Amino acid sequence: MTTKLTIDINEAIAEKAKKYAEERGLTLSELVENFLRELLESKSKHD
Repeated sequence: MTTKLTIDINEAIAEKAKKYAEERGLTLSELVENFLRELLESKSKHD
């Protein structure tokens, strides 16, 4: 299941993130989801 989110971030960062994702064959949504998953998994290992 997925959910749609709306976030506000700096325009320049958003453009760089889109380019970064594209260079890796990802959508921006996939990039953000992967980052959050890794962040949360890392956090749970330290708890």
